[in-house]
Amino acid sequence: MNFCDKCGSVLVVQKEKDKMILVCRKCGYKLRDYKPLEISEKMEKDPLNDVIIIEKNAETLPTTKVVCPKCGNKEAVWWIQQTRSTDEAPTLFLRCTQCKHSWREYG
Repeated sequence: MNFCDKCGSVLVVQKEKDKMILVCRKCGYKLRDYKPLEISEKMEKDPLNDVIIIEKNAETLPTTKVVCPKCGNKEAVWWIQQTRSTDEAPTLFLRCTQCKHSWREYG
């Protein structure tokens, strides 16, 4: 970012003929020897080499003791989600750890 030598305002880029110059919007000062800044980044390694592949499909949700209505298993993972308007209680979703059956309970 460049500033005007006369008034201190920020200079903006403007095209003059086939060249880019910096111009002050306040006082009209022109900086003609402006060279645009070029930013480049060199990648030295492939970012895909750092990707971690998880072989096991591990469930990361918390578990609770509850009976599955489909298979009778006594453990399920749970999460809470606001499915109705905000002035109503959120919905509790459960998924059986054995048969993966999902159901909901309203609060």
